[in-house]
Amino acid sequence: MTRSADEVVTFVDGATGELVLNRPSAINSLNQSMIDALKAAMSTWENDDKVQQLVLSGAGGRGLCAGGDVIALYHSARGDGAEARRFWFDEYCLIAEIASYPKPFVTIMDGMVMGGGVGVGAHASVRVVSETSQIAMPEVGIGFVPDVGGTYLLSRAPGLIGLHAALTGTAFSGSDAIAIGFADHYVPSAMLGAFERAIPTEGIEAALSAYTVRPPTSHLLEQRSWIDECYAGDTVGEIVDNLCAHRSAEASDAASIIATRSPTALTVTLQAVRRAGNLRSLEEVLRQEYRVSCAALRSQDFVEGIRAQLIDKDRNPRWSPASLEAVSDDNVEQFFATTENIAFG
Repeated sequence: MTRSADEVVTFVDGATGELVLNRPSAINSLNQSMIDALKAAMSTWENDDKVQQLVLSGAGGRGLCAGGDVIALYHSARGDGAEARRFWFDEYCLIAEIASYPKPFVTIMDGMVMGGGVGVGAHASVRVVSETSQIAMPEVGIGFVPDVGGTYLLSRAPGLIGLHAALTGTAFSGSDAIAIGFADHYVPSAMLGAFERAIPTEGIEAALSAYTVRPPTSHLLEQRSWIDECYAGDTVGEIVDNLCAHRSAEASDAASIIATRSPTALTVTLQAVRRAGNLRSLEEVLRQEYRVSCAALRSQDFVEGIRAQLIDKDRNPRWSPASLEAVSDDNVEQFFATTENIAFG
């Protein structure tokens, strides 16, 4: 057994390669060194016949991963953006590698799993959630757009639930995650330790058989009727009007949440999810997301959103433009402009 005492702990237990995100004070938020460590371990174990399967989990008991290191991205965006572009490129390559990994890859998606946590967790071959899971793509709240392959998953959720999750950015449960295609199996949190310990000794299928239970009813699926009705609008403005006109309290709450988000990020997100639905593969979606993410570095809202939420913490972002009506089609198209020929996977 070998271990690393760094921000990613790696070791082999029997035939299982264990990857533990080990930055608990930041709920295991991903930085460049963590991406590099994950890629290196996966590459080594891919060619090691003694390692038959991988398991990814998060240290600290608060969640698998709360996202990317947004503070680092903020400082990069205020400069030349080179570090942010490198981070996103390497992160998206990692996600593509997880999705296509030739050995079974288990991710334990308990607790907080947001943004980058979805990227490393929700594209694996065996995705496990629990009653503690809080899963979200909250990027519109900081003037950003869902990435890490999130638009691939959101665009393929039942009906228009993916648009609801993307435009509000609010968290959904483990049972919701299974229902909309972000996860596969439900293991009660009290059993997760035993489940993980069983994998090296009994194998993945036996561990799943012993510890998975039927998930509770999905709250999101129960709301699909009004979601599909309201989010069918052509524009974000029409969607908000539909939500405001609907009688349900949930629709009214969604309208109120969307009203606080960046108008530019909302409009680009609507297009990103819709366009992702027409792309054939995760790699194609990651390529689109990379263009959008790099364009966000030139957007005032990205820096302003992080400032308001995480730097000054005044929770009062000054979006520019400040209204949905002021976001032009040309501005939106610039986020999707073709850059150099890039490839992921």
